[in-house]
This record gives sequence, C-alpha cells and structure tokens, in this order.
Amino acid sequence: MSDAITLVSPFAGWLAPLDEVPDAVFAERMMGDGFAVDPVEGVLRAPAAGEVISLPASAHAVTLRLDNGAELLLHIGLETVALNGKGFAARVAPGARVAAGDALIAFDLDEIAVAARALITPVVVANQGYALALEPLGRMVEAGARIGHIARSRDEGAIARAAQGAIPLSGAAAERSVRIAAANGIHARPAARIVAALKPFVADVALHVAGRSANARSTVAMLGLGAGKDDDVRIVARGSDAQAAVDAVAELVLANFHETAHASAPRLSATATGPVRAAPGLAIGQAFQLRGVDLAVPADGKGAGAERLALSGALAAIAAGLDGAHGPAAEIAEAHRALLADPELAAIAARHVAEGRSAAFAWRAATAEAAAALRATGDPLLIERIADLTDLERQVIARLLGAAAPAAPALPKGAILFGEDLLPSQFLGLDATRLAGICTAHGGPTSHVAILAASAGVPMLVAAGEGVLAIADGTPVILDADAGTLAVGPDADALAAASVRLAALRERRARELAAAHAPAHTADGTRIEVFANLGSVADAAAAVSAGAEGCGLLRTEFLFLERETAPSEEEQRETYSAIAATLGERPLIVRTLDIGGDKPVPYLPMDGEENPALGLRGVRLTLARPDLMRVQLRAILRAVPAAQCRIMLPMVADLGDYRPVRALLDEMRAELGMAEAVPLGVMIETPAAALLAGQIAREADFLSIGTNDLTQYTLAADRGNAAVSQRIDAMHPAVLRLVREVGRGAAEAGRWAGMCGGLASDPLAAPILIGLGITELSATPAQVPAVKAAVARFDMAACAALAARACDAQSADAVRALAMEASA
Repeated sequence: MSDAITLVSPFAGWLAPLDEVPDAVFAERMMGDGFAVDPVEGVLRAPAAGEVISLPASAHAVTLRLDNGAELLLHIGLETVALNGKGFAARVAPGARVAAGDALIAFDLDEIAVAARALITPVVVANQGYALALEPLGRMVEAGARIGHIARSRDEGAIARAAQGAIPLSGAAAERSVRIAAANGIHARPAARIVAALKPFVADVALHVAGRSANARSTVAMLGLGAGKDDDVRIVARGSDAQAAVDAVAELVLANFHETAHASAPRLSATATGPVRAAPGLAIGQAFQLRGVDLAVPADGKGAGAERLALSGALAAIAAGLDGAHGPAAEIAEAHRALLADPELAAIAARHVAEGRSAAFAWRAATAEAAAALRATGDPLLIERIADLTDLERQVIARLLGAAAPAAPALPKGAILFGEDLLPSQFLGLDATRLAGICTAHGGPTSHVAILAASAGVPMLVAAGEGVLAIADGTPVILDADAGTLAVGPDADALAAASVRLAALRERRARELAAAHAPAHTADGTRIEVFANLGSVADAAAAVSAGAEGCGLLRTEFLFLERETAPSEEEQRETYSAIAATLGERPLIVRTLDIGGDKPVPYLPMDGEENPALGLRGVRLTLARPDLMRVQLRAILRAVPAAQCRIMLPMVADLGDYRPVRALLDEMRAELGMAEAVPLGVMIETPAAALLAGQIAREADFLSIGTNDLTQYTLAADRGNAAVSQRIDAMHPAVLRLVREVGRGAAEAGRWAGMCGGLASDPLAAPILIGLGITELSATPAQVPAVKAAVARFDMAACAALAARACDAQSADAVRALAMEASA
C-alpha cells in the first residue's frame, strides 16, 4: 500500500484553511484536520483515488478511503443535511472505486446557495494516524489542481494503537473540572457528541462524577455515570494531546452539548404515579395492543473468528441504515450509531464470543448487562435510554439470524397504541395516518420515541403502569396527554365532550388558514400588515397561498452568489418581474444586494477579513461598487410597478449610508423617465441604526428590523459560531429595548416600522412586537396564518402592557414565559 498520496482540488473555487469555515465543528478541527473550498461549480470530484465508503441518502456529503487507508470526508456546504437531498444528485454509490477527478456528487449551485447556511465545503481527515501537507491556501484553484498530499503519520505506534481501539495510559496528563448546565445532563446524544469530539485525539480520557468514573469514548459507560444538571464533572486525560482532548470535552459541556431544544416535558420522578405527558394533545380512538416478541438465539457459536466477523458485519449494516434521517430522527440516529460503536458493549460481546457463544447471544448479553447498569443508577432519565438498547438489540439480532425485520402492525383507523414501551424503530414504521395516540406502561417523557411523537404531533402518555397492557383491543379510549389522563371505555357523555374539544382544536387550525386571506387586525381593529420573506418565485406562490399580504423582504443575493460574473440588468429584471407578477398587486419590498464579508463572490475580489460580519458587506459594499448598485436599481425600477415597489437597504448604520443611495435612485428614475416616487427604506440591523432610528426615519420612507444580525451584534454572539450560538435569542430584553427605540423613532417621524427578521415568524412574539410599535410583520410563508391569528387575539392595550413587561424582564427565557402566559 502506498504512503504519500497527492491531493487535487475537488472543484474550482476558493481554496481556504479549515479555520475559515463558519462552523466550530470544522473550524476547530473537532472532526479532524483538513481544508475547505468555496465552490464556483456544481460538481464535487474525488481529490484522490480510493473507495466510496459512505454516502448518505441526502447526498450532501461523501467519505472516501484512499489507497493508503486515509479516510476523507467531503461535506458540501453547511447545514445542507436539512435539505434532505433537494438539489443534490449522487454520481457514485458506496463501494464504488473512483479515480482522482471522478464526479462524486452533482448539485444545483443556485438552489443550495439560497437554502444552505454557506456553500463552503470542508474536506477533513476522518481517521487517526494520517497527516496533511498542504500547498499555499487562500487562492483560487481549478478543479484537479494539486493542493498537497496526505501520508501516514510518523508515529506508527499511535496508528497501531488507534486501529486496536486501545491506548495505554502514558504521556502527559491533564485535567479540568466543569459544571453541567444542560437540562438533562449527559444522556445519549451528549454522550455521542463527546465520543465524536474525541475522535481527533489519541489521549485516553475519563469522566469522574461524584466518585464514579467512565471511559469518555464509551457512550454506555458515560450513561452509567448518571451525570445530571448542575453536577461537577472532572475530565482527566493522559497522552500526547491530553490537554487538547480535555479542553475539547470541557468546551462541549460548557456549550450544553449543542443540544437542540425540544418541546418541554416534565421529568419523571422516581416516585411518580399515573400517566405522564410525553407529547401534548388530545386523542379519541380504539385500543390496540403492540406486543413485541424477542427472537430465540442459539447459545453456542460456530467459532470465535466467524462470530466476531458476523457481529461486526451486523453492527455495520445497522449503522449504515441510520443514514439519511432528518429532524429529531437524525439526533436519535446519532445516538444509536454511538451505541453501535460503543467499546464497552463491544468488549462484553467479545468476552462472550471468546467463551464460545454465538454473536446473537453475545450481543443480547452485552445489551442486557448495559441495561442493568443503567437501571441500577435509579435515575429515571437514564432508565429511559434502555429502550434504545432494546431497539438495537432486536435489530442486530434479526440481522444476525437473517430474519426479516418485524413487519409494522396494521393499525385500525384511529388507533390508540398500547405497549410496555415503544421503540424508535417501531414508531417510525407505523402508519401515522391511522395512529391517534400512544400510551406505554413504562418509558419516560424525554425518551427518544417521545421526541418523535411530539415532532409528529401524536399525543403520548408514558409510565401509565402495567394495567394498561390488559386493555382489550377495540376498547374505546380517550387519551388526554395535556391533562395526563386516560379514560378507558368512557360513557357517551365523556366521548361527546372530548369530541367537541377535539373538533374545536381542528377547527382552530382550519380557521387560522381560512382567516389568513383577510387583512390582519388586532382585536380592537388596529391594522397590522403580515407579509412574507421570499427568495424565489416559488416562495412568492407559497406566500400568496398562505395569505401573505405582500413581500416584506426579497433576498436578491440568490441571483449573485456562486457564479463567475454578476447577473445582467436584464436577468435581474426578468426575475424581479416574475416575482412581482406572482404577488399580484401586493407590495414587494426588494432588498438590495447583501453580499461581501461573509458571502464573498469571485467577481468581487476582496482582502481577507478577520471578522466578516463587521466588514465590507451590504450597503457598504454597494456604495464602494456603485456600478453594481446602479444596475440593480435600474432592474428593480423596470421590473416592479411603482405602486407595488419598495426598495430597502441592508446594513445601514446612519444617514451617511442612506443619502448616496437616495440620490442614485432619483438619478435612475430620471433616466427611465419615471415620475412616480418609489419608497426607499432601510433595514435596522445594527445597534447604531436602532438608536438613531428617529433621525433616520425623518429621511427614510420606512424602517424594517432584521433581528438576526441585530441580535448577534447586541449580544456580542456570532450566530455562525456553535460555541456561542445558544446565546442568540431575539426575545432578549436588550434586543426588545432596541426594537422599542425603532418603533418610537418611526412613529415620531410619521413612518411605519416593520420586522423581517426571524422573530417576526414567531406567533408568541407578535403581541410584544406590536406593543413596541411594529406595524408590519414579515414571516416565513408557512407561519403567516399563525402570525395573523396571534395578531387578532390581542388589543393594543394588552400588547402595550405585555411589551412593557417584556422589556423589564431579566432574560429571554423570562420574556418567553410572559408571552406563553399571555397566549394561554
């Protein structure tokens, strides 16, 4: 096998160091060393010869094993897994042999650029024992251009130890203590992320909590710690990179494991009795008992070598089947993959195989032992994880025995499903159109299946006791997850009352959609415009269907990104005209070009910036390049009827940014012979503009707040940095006070103030924003009906009172609590 292998660029684009990727997971090399390319073409190619070892169904990434054993992960863009394959087309399959330059994945540059957080593509070394030597970075390269080479590390001993999965306790030592702030402590997903964070390091790492210790590379071992919120965890490592490994784990703990917040559910206490809500809602239906059957397994094996090989293959097959999940299922798949690769489970199974047992017997013994360890902690949250072990036990054993996966049961219409517990794989196999609700004898409200149920909108009760398993199939049932009650065999009056409540909930959703096509007013008749944010003609059509009254933000940069030259005036005119026509006569607010800094383009060469968010972007860039502004303004004026058209400038700090564009717009109108005035407004995205809102509004025609940037600047937290992104919440009182300044300033100048940032899509925020003086809300098309409904529920006095309380609150969480109380 060859050693050093030459690497070529996987496509044409800007070759950059990994540090410039705006994602901490890549930039901080949590996954390994590498480089990045910001592409200008839509085909990802192999950087060297090798074998395709992984390619998810979403086709947004691919992993290659090169001829020297190095594994390279190529990840197209950031947060592109959420696109679920839209815009991507795989050109190879796992197991395929490829040569340098062979096409791996084709993708639609324009479509991905609009939908993804960024198109910059990280390429990282995914396994240990290999080192990169790169040629100069920070330059444009062609596809296939030599960019460096990769070779095995000189530390052959480290490579051998890494391959064996065992690293002796030798070398430098390091330790650090941190407090766990994550609400649920170290459960399956955080444990999986710790394991992932340690992959680039060779040090042996252990966690110590209250006299207990665990291997930090073992998910099962960490679950057994019972480490909860506010526990102090001591991280101890030994090895050549011990300090770096300790710091990586500590920072992950301090970042709350980057956990996604799910709908809150009560934690089941050890003394809790009766059903507990796991997913909200009300259901009426008939009982259906789900009875799981464990397959019989042979005790004796056919030789240790054959059984080890069989188990390894089964684990790999089940892990591969977890690819392509999205939403809550993706997080659960991450935790299950970690369990399948867990060294403690592997060690227990290997011991049984060595004693002559079959692979299936050994795997069942390993999962049973791990489950017993979790049960012994007495921690209800950890006991909930036993369901995940059971799920994987059954899947792996079925694979080993060559048995077909148990078929999903044929549910009757309106089934209330009962069982001891429900496994994630079982839930995913159910016909959701026939499932009304779920009730389990055991389990907990934060189990993985509870997360899936809440995401799917299926009411669920857990910990209802063994008695529910005796309910006969077909028995009428009312399941009220909100109240935590289960009525078995209810009488006619109870059924009628529940039916009325259920119908009311359905009617409310239908009413919101139907009412969305009427103009929005508060309860006392104050007019509030509800618009939609758009990025394409398709978005415009969706907005009209949802009842949007206009477009509050058209992001025009989708025409400018990922291309060699700027779009012509005619190309821009055709696109703006199509969007305007789709909206009918509804107002269209077109934001001028917002690129530069964090969204560079090849036809605008710029020096590197240490902090692109504070650099040459938005109106600052177009003022520096008036030729671009001139062409765009002409295209907008030619495309959108004057009565429909409004133009908005991004990243304005003061009137010095506004006045030159006002003069240029008037010049363009004169050139085109337009007598009608076209409103020119500004986006309020900087604290400076918010504080000067009254001054700006005396000259600008309208103000519209962009909460995404305003929040990151106000709270000094980069929204592209995973280590601090959890701090960003536009409901923070500091942000709301700036919104209040904008509302006041606009009103004093006789202008209107709107909001087109993410907060405008949150129905909970609507009454607060109205109370702060916002009279136009521009939401995502899907949220328009709910926002309109929220507007109609409050009068202006209630909005003003709620807004005042929100501005005096001490945190974003406190503001959300106030909003929820007011909306109840």
